Amino acid sequence: MSTIQSVAGQTEQHPDVALVERVRAGDLSAYDTLVRKYERQVFRIAQHITQNREDAEDVMQDAFLKAYEKLDQFQGNSKFYTWLVRIAVNESLMRLRKRRTGRMVSIDENIETDEGSVPRDFADWAPNPEQNYTQSQLADILKKTIQGLPQGFRVVFVLRDVDGLSTEETAEALGLSVPAVKSRLLRARLQLRERLSRHFKNRTPAASQPDAAPSGNGVDA
Repeated sequence: MSTIQSVAGQTEQHPDVALVERVRAGDLSAYDTLVRKYERQVFRIAQHITQNREDAEDVMQDAFLKAYEKLDQFQGNSKFYTWLVRIAVNESLMRLRKRRTGRMVSIDENIETDEGSVPRDFADWAPNPEQNYTQSQLADILKKTIQGLPQGFRVVFVLRDVDGLSTEETAEALGLSVPAVKSRLLRARLQLRERLSRHFKNRTPAASQPDAAPSGNGVDA
């Protein structure tokens, strides 16, 4: 097994592994390269969890510092970024614990929302939102809607659909099982679609709606 892994490592070694080895050998510039490579992604993840820019900046600094201090614990069995994300997620959750005194926050706790765990009905996107919103407006709406997802769903969605980690990498970064990641991702996508559908439905200009005919005889629901 180890032979197969070593052979694979020789032919398909991730560039980060070489950088880590250089850092271990005392080359601090190699760690600067890793920081510059991943600081934006780590900051984005921290901000999605903490919902606060200042906290996210602190988390990013703490995550890179802790990763450097614990670099000897990185075995290379996973991508360096996956290992770094797990540290950043833990640091973000610790920041939330400090903020919410007396209330522990866990990525594994059950999440209850105003709409329930999984929305039952999904409104049609009509008219097409691209017809009424600019690209920047859509990006801002999507960002705010993602921030409104429950924490446990939001983190999985960001890692999997925003940062592009695989299901297995997301599971490893969060310490979850693959089925748990798939379940949370599905529920996050469903809630995101429901919330976006509701947003666009509520924002549909009144002028675009056809004149309602007088309802003399109501139609049974």
